[in-house]
Amino acid sequence: MRGTVNADTPIRRHADTPHRAVFLDRDGVINRPLIRDGKPYPPVTLDEFEILPGVPDACELLKKLGFLLVIATNQPDVGRGTLSREAVETIHARLSKQLPIDAIFTCFHAGEAYGQICDCRKPRPGMLLQAAAELQIDLAKSFMIGDRWRDVDCGFNAGCKTIFIDWGYQETLKRQPAYRVGNLLEATELIKTLTI
Repeated sequence: MRGTVNADTPIRRHADTPHRAVFLDRDGVINRPLIRDGKPYPPVTLDEFEILPGVPDACELLKKLGFLLVIATNQPDVGRGTLSREAVETIHARLSKQLPIDAIFTCFHAGEAYGQICDCRKPRPGMLLQAAAELQIDLAKSFMIGDRWRDVDCGFNAGCKTIFIDWGYQETLKRQPAYRVGNLLEATELIKTLTI
């Protein structure tokens, strides 16, 4: 299955046997984030959307290793009214055409500070749990790769192995990941050594 799936939208079951998956954060893992004051922000237009070097090769290798590729991304600017849902979905359509992604789960909620409490916003594991139920994923045999503390905590909360891509943001991790790497291709090579 390819394309955008919202965190609160059900999708078809993928198969009856459990799959291994690699859950990927979007901004900072798949595409280049916009950095302001040492913190990453998502692109808001297709012109700002740029897939990072090595990402297509990493995705192809992960597929060859038998993993489902599932993006789990918080896009709270939609809930905050500073970014349109259409802009996010346009970026996801482009991403889905360029990479072999099986599903994209998106949390559009603004967050607790804005009065929008949900189970899907990372670090809560809702998107990963939903993907696991809908796509028959074995979370204990899966990985969560991200570049922020919310991704690491989400992976732990879902029972996945965690890999942190360290871009040196001005942000402190709340939990230490199982592994640290410099980019998605390094993470993929690590997964290959751990699973073969």
